[in-house]
Amino acid sequence: MYNVLYAFLVRYWRLGVVIDKKFIQTIQCSLLMILFSGGLGINHAVAQQASSVVQAQTASLNKENTVYLLLKLHERKLYVYQGDKVIASYPVAVGKKGWETPTGSFQVLQMLRNPSWQNPFNGTVIPAGAENPLGERWIGFWSDGKNTIGFHGTPGENLIGQAVSHGCVRMRNLDVKSLFEKVRVGTTVVVQN
Repeated sequence: MYNVLYAFLVRYWRLGVVIDKKFIQTIQCSLLMILFSGGLGINHAVAQQASSVVQAQTASLNKENTVYLLLKLHERKLYVYQGDKVIASYPVAVGKKGWETPTGSFQVLQMLRNPSWQNPFNGTVIPAGAENPLGERWIGFWSDGKNTIGFHGTPGENLIGQAVSHGCVRMRNLDVKSLFEKVRVGTTVVVQN
C-alpha cells in the first residue's frame, strides 16, 4: 500500500501538477502522519525521503507564488514580481531632491481605499475625493513613527515620471488600484537607486 501511495505522490509532484498551496500542505501532513505513525511498517529513512520530496515541492510552490515589489528610482518604474517573473510594471513619480524616497528593503504596512490626507506641515485634513493628493489608494511601506511613505494615486498624473514628491511614490490612479489588488500587508518592497 505504501509503495502505491508514495509512487503516486512522487509522480504527481514530478509532473508539476499543483492544485494550490493548501492542497500540498494537506497531502504533506497526511503523508507524514501515515509514515511516522508506523501503521504501514515504514522505516524512518523512507519516511524522511518522502518528507524531503514534500518539503521541496512546498518550497518551490511558495517561491513561485511569492509576490514582491521592486522600485527602481532611476528608472521611475515599479515592477511587480511573482516568483522570478515580472507580472506588472508601472511608471511612477518619486521623491524630489532633499525628500528622496528611502532605499532598502521594506514591507507593506498599511493599505487604504479612498484615504484622507493630513498635511504634515499645517495639520489640515483633506477628505477622500478629487482634490485629495493621495488619489484613490494608499499602500504604506515606510515609517519613522511620525511620517509615512507609500505608493498612492494622484490627481496630478502629468507629473508621473518625475522626482516631485516628499518621498512617496505617486502612481496613476488606475495603476495604484491595480497594484492594490496584487499586494497585501507584509508584501516585500525593495527600493533601489
